[in-house]
Amino acid sequence: MTVSPDAQERPSWSDALAVYFKPRVLIVMFLGFSSGLPLALSGTTLLVWMRESGVDLGTIGLFALVGTPYTVKFLWAPLTDALDVPVLSRALGRRRGWLVFTQILLMAAIVFLGSCNPAAAPGLVALGALLVAAASATQDIVVDAFRIESLPDNEQAAGMASYVAAYRVGMLISTAGALFLVSAIEAYGFDKQAAWQWGYVAMAALVLIGTATALFATEPERSAQAEASHAGQKSFARVMEAAVGAFKDFLGHELALVMLAFVVLFKFTDALSGVMTAPFVIDLGFSRNEYAAIVKGVGLAALLLGGFAGGFIARALPLGPSLWIGGVLQAVANLAFSALAVIGTNTTMLAAAIIAENFTSAIGTVMFVAYLSALCQNPLHTATQYALLTALAAVGRTYLSSGAGFVAESTGWVWFFVICALAGIPSLLLLAWLQRRGHFKRLEPRKS
Repeated sequence: MTVSPDAQERPSWSDALAVYFKPRVLIVMFLGFSSGLPLALSGTTLLVWMRESGVDLGTIGLFALVGTPYTVKFLWAPLTDALDVPVLSRALGRRRGWLVFTQILLMAAIVFLGSCNPAAAPGLVALGALLVAAASATQDIVVDAFRIESLPDNEQAAGMASYVAAYRVGMLISTAGALFLVSAIEAYGFDKQAAWQWGYVAMAALVLIGTATALFATEPERSAQAEASHAGQKSFARVMEAAVGAFKDFLGHELALVMLAFVVLFKFTDALSGVMTAPFVIDLGFSRNEYAAIVKGVGLAALLLGGFAGGFIARALPLGPSLWIGGVLQAVANLAFSALAVIGTNTTMLAAAIIAENFTSAIGTVMFVAYLSALCQNPLHTATQYALLTALAAVGRTYLSSGAGFVAESTGWVWFFVICALAGIPSLLLLAWLQRRGHFKRLEPRKS
């Protein structure tokens, strides 16, 4: 009896589950937590702190601009591809040396931001948030390169699912966890400013989880190969080779401009709503602890399920259909917040909206990460090329969504989230265009 190739390649349920417990996948998971932790500290959590301090919605919306390092991180990404960190790279290897270095910078930046006062010195808060974003963006550059280079093709889907789930857990810890912690510190008699300061110190300490993971991991083989190819080259030449090679590879793709627009717009629907979700919940009349309890409880469960559901879909379906599923779901989920705005302060509806948003956003993110990873296969400039692509993706979160507060003030919350849902349509039109041109089929792994 002859077994078809498809039957041979289809993994069993036990194989599909076992891959999540492989050491390489577990390491990527913990690094995902470290990457997700700082984003909310210069975003959602900071916005709650600012709103409680009396900062107006317009200014809060403009604080999306402190995410600029996520948009321009490709400018310094070639340094991580081409140069070594003194002492650390010699002791740990190229990727791990950079990981530990950026995590040290990140901890210092988080502590500095926590020491600022939004009401008294918003400019200093903006500087602190900018430093956190810059260190966080640099860590993302190195973690993404490490993930792509260390996982074989048959572990990439599981690695992406674990990374995304852990990334969102890190964000939850620095949102719901931080809010609970600040409330607990206040309950012990500390004033609000001191409570927020110690909350940020605690978040900085959690970065050590990523540092321990980097020390435990081994350097990817592909990184070592790239390092060998750089032997004898001067530093400037190595940096230029990484920078030019990354741009050349991207621009060499067919339909490069359409790809660029798709990368910018795919997560825009999430970004537009995400920047104003916390202020919306506070304005609707929910307490800080009510919001945090739901985000940490059912919100966390929805994130984890969404991440692993995304991994299963990415493993079972081709790239194009997977992106359709993620793109449609994450756009439609915004309508749950419109319904909440109509109903008012209803805890059950808030929980339902957060479940819908977290579950669908996690699925969409897994698909998007799968697409970006498929575009980056050259170890000489993995970090630079992936940083370029994720920087383009950050344009929606940083610049296109910076006026979200003014839109919300003009339209009201109900129509604001309807607009957020409609913002997903342009990316779906581009997705259809790319799929019709066979773009995604060319990115599928070749079968031997």
